[in-house]
Amino acid sequence: MTLPPIEELAYEQAFAELETIVAALESEESTLDESLTQFERGQALSKHCATLLDKAELKITQLVGNEITDFTPLA
Repeated sequence: MTLPPIEELAYEQAFAELETIVAALESEESTLDESLTQFERGQALSKHCATLLDKAELKITQLVGNEITDFTPLA
């Protein structure tokens, strides 16, 4: 099975794949080579997710400025 390039994945897709990889690694059913391949892709997915979150945070900061206030729901 060919996996899509990580840079083309949306945050939700990358995070879901990362969760799948973590579960597979925790199951200890893979060979060492498979585990290393999964770990390597997991690291790349984790970095991609962090980058996407950083971009989202930057965009929010640009939209609302540096003074983000705590959310207080209306009663």
